[in-house]
Amino acid sequence: MEPLRRKALVDAALRVIGDHGSLAVTMSDIARQAGVSPALAHHYFGSKEQLLIETIRSLLRQLRRDTVAALRAAETARARLSAVIRVSFHADQFAPETIAAWLAFYAEAQRSEETRRFLVIYARRLRSNLLADLKTLLPADAAERVAEGAAAMIDGLYIRQSLKSAPIGIEASIALTEDYLNALLAGASPSPQRVKAETAAPSSGPAGHLLPRGRRDDHIEPPRDK
Repeated sequence: MEPLRRKALVDAALRVIGDHGSLAVTMSDIARQAGVSPALAHHYFGSKEQLLIETIRSLLRQLRRDTVAALRAAETARARLSAVIRVSFHADQFAPETIAAWLAFYAEAQRSEETRRFLVIYARRLRSNLLADLKTLLPADAAERVAEGAAAMIDGLYIRQSLKSAPIGIEASIALTEDYLNALLAGASPSPQRVKAETAAPSSGPAGHLLPRGRRDDHIEPPRDK
């Protein structure tokens, strides 16, 4: 029962923050949304601050689970890049209340070191997921620039989506990011690994993956929490 109630409170916090557009909510607001008493909410989390931290943890865990599953299903470096992009604009992550909550946490990060640390984890993870496969397609310096640009584009499209007067849908956001990657990949020199993979003749069977299966999840491990 406790895990279910804790999850209900976290889900309620996400909805309330999204509705308010800020973290200026009370434990009573969240408890009311979850259908429990404020005393029970305090019992499970101790304070509103701890509940809010658990909410951002929950967002990051779900994003990581979705990314792991998508990367495992992709068969090539380019397909894995598309998987990262699609997960970033998944319906759950792109829901209005989720976007509003992310923006509220970004605003809070200017004052809260702990919130800032979690957002740094997110940024590093997104960059790492993109860079791991870009390095098999582009020279290292170009891969770095494209990874930074793609990550910035994903974050920027989130901000655009929060503007009710100029929303951009999921498929349009994916298409814009894919166009950006395709243009830069087409105009850049291939990486040494890519040239080697494309020119090497396999002894039998189809060509293997550019990255060994054992490495496939290496770049999606989050930094260890302090």
